[in-house]
Amino acid sequence: MIIENPTVKGKFVKRINRFLAYVEIDGEVILTHVPNTGRCKELFVPGATVVLEKRESRGRKTLYELEFVYKGSRLISIDSQVPNKVVLDNILRGKIKQFNGYDVIEREKTYENSKFDIRLSKNEEIFYIEVKGVTLENNGVVMFPDAPTERGAKHMLELKKVKESGMRAAVIFLVQMDDVLYFTPNVKTDKKFASALKDAVDAGVEAYAFCCDVKENFVDIKREVEIRF
Repeated sequence: MIIENPTVKGKFVKRINRFLAYVEIDGEVILTHVPNTGRCKELFVPGATVVLEKRESRGRKTLYELEFVYKGSRLISIDSQVPNKVVLDNILRGKIKQFNGYDVIEREKTYENSKFDIRLSKNEEIFYIEVKGVTLENNGVVMFPDAPTERGAKHMLELKKVKESGMRAAVIFLVQMDDVLYFTPNVKTDKKFASALKDAVDAGVEAYAFCCDVKENFVDIKREVEIRF
C-alpha cells in the first residue's frame, strides 16, 4: 500500500482523546487525527518522531492524519485501516499462498452475529477471514491486543462457529512493523481474548501472522511470522 498524498515529519506532543492528538510540525503545534483507537501508550510518547499524511478534503476537521511512529529506529504503522487494505490487496494479487484459488473476494461480510473483514468463496466453499492489526512490541516480540477487546474475543468465538459449520475460517495478525521475532497473544492484558484464540485454533481455525516492510509512505507484507501460544 502506497500513500499517494504528501507526508511530513513531526514530534508527538500529546494525545487528547482516542481520535485526536497534538503534533509539532516545524515549530507549530497542530491538531491531528489519530486513526487508531487503541492505547498505543508505548508509541505516543512526548517527543517521538511521527510521520503524518496531509489530507486536504472537504469536511475534514484536521489537515493531517498520523500514520507512522518511530519507536527508536523502528518505524511502526499505526493506522488501524491499513491491515485490512494490505491483506486484501495481497490476496487480490495472489501473494498469500494460503488464500489462493478463490473466485470471489468480498469485504465486510456478516456471519450470524459478527461481521468479518474478508470472505472468499469458490463454488460451495466459503472462507471467512478476520484481520487484526498489531502495533505492540517488546524486545522483538509482538502482541495483540494492547487493551482488552470484547469484540476481538467475540470474533474468535464466531470464527470457531464458522469452522464447526464446515467452512474455512482464519484470523490474520498483521504486524505493522518489521524485524520481529514472533507473535503471541497478550495474555497479561486480555486473558479472555487469548483463551478464545487458543480455543478457536484448537477447533481448527487457522491463525497466521505476517510482518510488514514499512517505509514513511509505504506498507506491505514482507514475511510470515511464527505464532507462539
